[in-house]
Amino acid sequence: MGGHPVVTALAQVVPTTHGVDERIDWNEPEEIWGTRFPADYVAFMEVYGAGELSESIGILLPVPRPEAYSDGSGLKDETANARGTWEMCGGRRVLDVDPDSMLAWGVTSGADIYCWLRTGDDPDVWPVLVCGRHTNPQFQVHSSGMAGFLHRLLTDEEFQEETISVVLPKKHSFVNWREQQRRLEAGLDPSTGEPWGC
Repeated sequence: MGGHPVVTALAQVVPTTHGVDERIDWNEPEEIWGTRFPADYVAFMEVYGAGELSESIGILLPVPRPEAYSDGSGLKDETANARGTWEMCGGRRVLDVDPDSMLAWGVTSGADIYCWLRTGDDPDVWPVLVCGRHTNPQFQVHSSGMAGFLHRLLTDEEFQEETISVVLPKKHSFVNWREQQRRLEAGLDPSTGEPWGC
């Protein structure tokens, strides 16, 4: 399943039915950001792609794709938002990190931003930074990678309360941005596939 054990474990929690392989040429995002990307994120893009996780968490594309249903800017806009939030809320006084090390990979409907902290040359050991809207504390660093963080977020209710500013549904789902777009064009709720208001 995408060749990565943590993504395989995540697939036991989140169905892959509406996932789509993004078929990324990884040379492009590596050139944009000057770095390799974590293996779990690469595998996630092969199994699920970019889209909406559990109706509340947007997983971002690694490269700009203007035709995408939501945030076709790739990682750029949310990375700028994360860095701006960190600076506005106290910067190094609150969390002593280099803002250039922040690289966003996800956002929530509660205005949280999930990032990597590029702390070294090996992307597979980059920790996850939570830039929370209503989390406590607002800025958190977790040693798990992106897929491990998501797996814990979806399976540990206490961890949910600390790391996301919305309540997640009990039943987990993933909808790739292409399926979201198809549903919207069909007059359906892009998250659920049901008629609006049902």
